Amino acid sequence: MAERLYREIGESIKQEISKSNLKVGDKLPTERVYAELFGVSRTLVREAFIMLEIEELIEVKKGSGSYLKNNLSLQSSKKVSDVGPFELLQARQELESSISSCAAKVITKQDLQRLQDIIEIESAELESVDKANSADRDFHLLIAQSTQNTVLLDVATRLWDMRDGNPMWKKLHSRIQDTSYHDQWLEDHKKVLLQLRKRNAEGARQAMWQHLENVKQTLFILSDTDAPDFDGYLFAQRTS
Repeated sequence: MAERLYREIGESIKQEISKSNLKVGDKLPTERVYAELFGVSRTLVREAFIMLEIEELIEVKKGSGSYLKNNLSLQSSKKVSDVGPFELLQARQELESSISSCAAKVITKQDLQRLQDIIEIESAELESVDKANSADRDFHLLIAQSTQNTVLLDVATRLWDMRDGNPMWKKLHSRIQDTSYHDQWLEDHKKVLLQLRKRNAEGARQAMWQHLENVKQTLFILSDTDAPDFDGYLFAQRTS
């Protein structure tokens, strides 16, 4: 199996640390610096930093940056083999937007009502992270189920299981204290549901695509550790 790209970047960062003679407690260059050095996106570097954090090589301090926690020779043997959180979101964006388009053509009145019920639960549970996340999963998987295609449901479920059991995802969320983003995602769900009610396949695809684009953008911004140096370089915007 090919090495995940974020692991390759993580190993390259280790080599740079070794060459630079950084000492424990020293601050690492910013994600932007490494992104430019290796010619990759900051999201890929963000995933590499999360890997190094799980391996206990670096320590991240919100609003300050990342610091060398252990010498390379003394770093934890804990290894990360899961898919990166932004890579996973990209896959979900591609697949779930198409699933929503399929669902719009065959969704039943019963499924539409169940989606409305989930949105009402989401609205009532915005302050509870666990309950809001559970309702979020239910909303997305019900759309997959409403396609009446068990293969699509199995694929969507697999992606969500990969997310829920992913230490990289959990570490990403541990950096985020502000949960007001749930309000935006609730509004996104309402827009998806509206298009499903209209039986608008293209509208449903676009609404789901934009929702998951908003998720990527929001998580990238809120998980940033170099707040003073943040330059607004995010994903290339796409609307289709």
